[in-house]
Amino acid sequence: MNRRISTLVVALAPILIFGILLSAVTVPYVALGPGPTFDTLGEVDGKEVVDIEGADVHTTSGHLNMTTVSQRDGLTLGQALIFWASGRDQLLPRDLVYPPDKTREEIDEANSQDFRQSEDSAEYAALHHLKYPMAVTVESIDEEGPSKGKLQGGDAIDGVNGKPVATLDQFQELLKAYKPGDTIAVDYRRKNAPMGTAEITLGKHPDRDQGILGVNVLDAPWAPFTIDFNLANIGGPSAGLMFSLAVVDKLTTGDVTGGKFVAGSGTISGDGKVGSIGGITHKVTAAQEAGATVFLVPADNCAEARTADADGIELLKVETLEQAVDGLRTLSAGGEPPRC
Repeated sequence: MNRRISTLVVALAPILIFGILLSAVTVPYVALGPGPTFDTLGEVDGKEVVDIEGADVHTTSGHLNMTTVSQRDGLTLGQALIFWASGRDQLLPRDLVYPPDKTREEIDEANSQDFRQSEDSAEYAALHHLKYPMAVTVESIDEEGPSKGKLQGGDAIDGVNGKPVATLDQFQELLKAYKPGDTIAVDYRRKNAPMGTAEITLGKHPDRDQGILGVNVLDAPWAPFTIDFNLANIGGPSAGLMFSLAVVDKLTTGDVTGGKFVAGSGTISGDGKVGSIGGITHKVTAAQEAGATVFLVPADNCAEARTADADGIELLKVETLEQAVDGLRTLSAGGEPPRC
């Protein structure tokens, strides 16, 4: 009996050791795969994903789904083998996804910042497409700066001490005449509020003699209503295109989608240029599994997108927001839009 037990233990030992390795040993890989999709024309947690206040919003139909890539970190050897064998997920060395010279917190914050920037760019691109006029626009306020509590992000600056300004260059040139401690009157327009004038005492910059307002401003299309994007914890800039399309769809008559289930991905600049993104094949798969029949692909991602195993979904090539809108309307009318 002892001999039998000894033989059994010897035989089972490698299996037990391998089982422990599979469940306890982690590997330096990250699994990437299709992630959740979100309809930018719909709601999340009871809130409109794209919420426009102060303007006439038109009824929409169909879907405009933004797509994501799932990331699974801290994989055990067993989990990595399962993902590898599935053929649905992709294993990448962890250093390619999370550079070793940055902490996970730094990477997550950078992704969050990219996402916030994509929201601003999506708004500017949509307003630019809809022909809203340019203005010197306050992008952000320094928390400890002299404009705190007097100007707000989104304000349009129209003048300084009674002198009108129409461009960022004019605005910066006027400010050169004032020193720290000078008080100036800034005329502004505020979204969903009356026009106003703020008396602001200029602060000091360590590297400049002129006074500063403590604001970040840029030339951007401006509208008198607010646009809020209510998606949290979605990192990166690739939602920009779909956010812009949702704004355009809600502010114009006639459905951009033609009632179709449209998904897509792409960065966007303030002037409407669509940029490439990562994980396109996973995003096409995610869109197909969600029910999409059309996918908007940044032009530079077309070759890779065609390799996705996603039958029954049309891949439309887009280089600009205008091309995306025109392509969808052409498709709805039975025409031939640019395809990948």
